[in-house]
Amino acid sequence: MKTFKEILLVLSLFLFIGSFESEANEASTQENSGQLGVFSSPKREFRGAWIQCVNGQFQGMGTQAMQADLTNHLDVLQRDGINVIIFQVRPECDALYNSPYEPWSKFLTGVQGQAPNPYWDPLEWMVRECHKRGMELHAWINPYRAKTKTTTVLADSHIAKRAPQLAFEYDDLLILDPGIPENRVYICNIVKDIVSHYDVDGLHIDDYFYPYPVAGLEIPDQATFQKYSRGFTNIRDWRRDNVNLFIKELGEAVHKTKPWVKFGVSPFGIYRNKKEDPDGSNTNGLTNYDGLYADVLLWVKNGWVDYNVPQIYWQIGHPTADYKELITWWNSHAPNRPLIIGEDVERTVKYADLSNPNMNQQYAKMQLERSLPNVQGSCQWYSRVVVNDLGQYGTNLRNVYFKTPSLQPEMKWLSKKAPKAPRKLKVIWMEDDGLVLFWTAPKASKDWATRATEYLVYKFEKGEKIDVTNFSHLVGKTTNTFWRLPYKDGTKKHVYVVTALNRIHNESQPAKKVVKY
Repeated sequence: MKTFKEILLVLSLFLFIGSFESEANEASTQENSGQLGVFSSPKREFRGAWIQCVNGQFQGMGTQAMQADLTNHLDVLQRDGINVIIFQVRPECDALYNSPYEPWSKFLTGVQGQAPNPYWDPLEWMVRECHKRGMELHAWINPYRAKTKTTTVLADSHIAKRAPQLAFEYDDLLILDPGIPENRVYICNIVKDIVSHYDVDGLHIDDYFYPYPVAGLEIPDQATFQKYSRGFTNIRDWRRDNVNLFIKELGEAVHKTKPWVKFGVSPFGIYRNKKEDPDGSNTNGLTNYDGLYADVLLWVKNGWVDYNVPQIYWQIGHPTADYKELITWWNSHAPNRPLIIGEDVERTVKYADLSNPNMNQQYAKMQLERSLPNVQGSCQWYSRVVVNDLGQYGTNLRNVYFKTPSLQPEMKWLSKKAPKAPRKLKVIWMEDDGLVLFWTAPKASKDWATRATEYLVYKFEKGEKIDVTNFSHLVGKTTNTFWRLPYKDGTKKHVYVVTALNRIHNESQPAKKVVKY
């Protein structure tokens, strides 16, 4: 039987520090923002980064090396303030996880269908490692793409090998035909398997719906249209409806499996140009609606997705797809769900600020993001260039833009409920650990939204107004029910406030305790 002191010491090893430190260890730092100045941060903000595999960066790397590489990624991104990792786990109807439906990915082991050796499950590992760091993990799948251009051999268990009639060839790709109802069922089953077996916080798809068009190359789906037309006479409208049906069914599949798991999409950055639609953006380029048959605004308007991350990968001042034009357009036209901006890090640091040629465009883009009322965060494409600190992008996130922590945007349509306030706050002096604030988890009902999964700890001066909307008073975030406090001479009073969070970061009422130290 362990003593209480021994138990506390063991628990302390698992204390979730996240991007915070306990006050006793927290060093006072000075903001080194230079010419960037002071940037105030909202309490709630999606701060994501994509980690892709389809570029081959992990292919054949081996278990130990890949885990070491990802550990470095997560450690650096955590310090940079990233709070959501979007991890690619299904690039071509394959898997970077243990799937009963699809073969292991060649982008993991080098050979499709070959399990990693020594064995590990990258998705399971990433969920655990992200949660240790206080990050959400969103599993990213490419729903329709069955074969990339670089793949020459498919495993016997691959869907395009087992049922070739479900896919068509296009520009050296294989695509699961979106017009075949069986494919929608198949992909939804894949997603239900992921969501039910892994503790993911989100399910994410990107911009690959119908294939990106190639001049002179027609999509070979005429026979499918004739068989499954559903009364449509225009094949383009029918294609859009196929994707609409899929998005609606996929979101329902996610939420029926686990109602707290978020469903997000990152579409191509242009919805429609003005030349196609007077209400479109003042741009000239490929569009979601006309080129990819993706009616993103309908999905947002109808609430079929939980968050929307248009890939606005161009620079401010681009002659045909200006970043400022597009972020402003999306802010005006897609307010019904959190609007997250997909940022191209390389392009951002490559181009100079139009008003200050000595700076890159990171500052100007962040100003735009934070000034628009419906923009609730950003996602960085892609993680490795942030980790490598290209153009000091990661340094600026850490020291300026994401210097203070944030919660995830509210999603009240998933649940309006929150946990009750923490109970029985008390302070105990521990021989080895000093002054420790303890509390008891709030009582919860059977409803998942009433269960506390994390806690926030705030500190106020005695007599100061308790205001938990201001994150400047936040000193920590933990999955445990205790927090180590500093101790000086026991003469000054402070007020500590603890709140509880559920899986979607709905916050409880505060519970407070006056502490003298």
